[in-house]
Amino acid sequence: MFISVRQWKWRLPLALAIPFFCSCRTYNSAVAPYYQAVSQGRFDEASTQLDKARFFRYGRNKLLFNMEKGKTAFLQGRYHESNLYFNAADSILSGYRGSRILDQTLGLVVNPAMQIYQGEDFERLLIHYYKSVNYLQLHQLEDAEVEARRISLGNYALNDRKKNNDKKYSNDAFSLIVQGIVYESAGDVNNAFISYRNAADIFLKSPDRRYYGVDMPAQLQADLLRTADQLGFQQEVQYYEQQFGRVYHRPADNDGGSVLVFWENGLAPVKAESNFFFTLTERGPGNFVFTDPNSRIFIPFDFNLFPRDSCDRLRRHLEAFRVAFPSYVEQPLYYTAADIQRDSTFSTTLEKVEDVNQLAFRTLQERFLKEMGLALTRLAIKKLAEYEIRKNDEVAGELFNLISLLAEKADTRNWQSLPHSIYYSRIPLKKGDNKITLTLKGKDNTQKVEFNVVGNGRLQTLHYASLQKS
Repeated sequence: MFISVRQWKWRLPLALAIPFFCSCRTYNSAVAPYYQAVSQGRFDEASTQLDKARFFRYGRNKLLFNMEKGKTAFLQGRYHESNLYFNAADSILSGYRGSRILDQTLGLVVNPAMQIYQGEDFERLLIHYYKSVNYLQLHQLEDAEVEARRISLGNYALNDRKKNNDKKYSNDAFSLIVQGIVYESAGDVNNAFISYRNAADIFLKSPDRRYYGVDMPAQLQADLLRTADQLGFQQEVQYYEQQFGRVYHRPADNDGGSVLVFWENGLAPVKAESNFFFTLTERGPGNFVFTDPNSRIFIPFDFNLFPRDSCDRLRRHLEAFRVAFPSYVEQPLYYTAADIQRDSTFSTTLEKVEDVNQLAFRTLQERFLKEMGLALTRLAIKKLAEYEIRKNDEVAGELFNLISLLAEKADTRNWQSLPHSIYYSRIPLKKGDNKITLTLKGKDNTQKVEFNVVGNGRLQTLHYASLQKS
């Protein structure tokens, strides 16, 4: 079915003018007071700034609002309130289907920043991480187990979207580790083992046993071997000993239980706008592609979307396309490593378990060609509409062209209070009071943070965030 150019002849200029006046800034600049407060640890002020920001009054940004509010409440220790916002975010994601066609059309003919924000794939899965930790902090183990089961559903959905492509972000090892922690906290060792095994297998499938910037954590290896041993799965113990290149030693009985410490370090990258330039060229009879000036990028152009005569006009009258596309900017780290100590008898180094920074850059790169193709199609539609307008009114055509140029914007929205990286480690506890000291290390600075954890014989969780930028 062909797209009718004439039906957009008079309506499209007005539609294009709306985003120019409503979304001239990047997301980062639109919420700068909030972002600055978060990075400086002023979480109460950050929450207030979110409520004041006009950017979030638009319905298309409600998911971002709820994710940011959920995160700031988490940082404030308001775990119940945090989950109220994250549940609202889940509802937005599950209710998006009804408006999908209209929303995608709006993004195609105007710009993607006008669409309802759906979140990056890793952002959706990190909602489950925060909700799970919230429930564990609230001692709501049944709710935590429900969330753990939803982690599996989230991974299945991700796998389906990526068509089970191991070369793309089609599974999330960190979310499965969190799932195992939840099950183990609830006393479900069997499901904990399954989760740890599934997470470890993701690393083992990779030739270098790294997954999106993360080496397989030794803590994951220990947890998998320990739960397999607890279940009497000695064959699995032997198999994974060989895979990990280590010998399993059964830990000594510990009546105080243990605590899993999560450290969120730095801030996720922010999205900026980059400009790309393409021309439409012929590659063989009837085959056309968009190519950049250096001829390094070739993106096929689907002429089936348009009448053939429109495509001919497009090639004759168009010299170049300017495409606005998002690009990530890394936020430099203030701290680069951390040790943790219990009293003076146990110490270890926290291991990286999730590299959000790496995930952001690589997943954007993975979908570059697909989204660039959509952006070029959007510009082609605008150019054909401009051609139709110019046939009747040259001035109106010039105005349309000007508005089109101004409206060409990249979608720079992302969940900006996410950490750069997440680290973790399990600390054995003594019965009763335990003094836990977290030592953060930077290039020229060190910070110590102390906690008191009461050993009660169970697995507990503890989290700390250092969101400073260097």
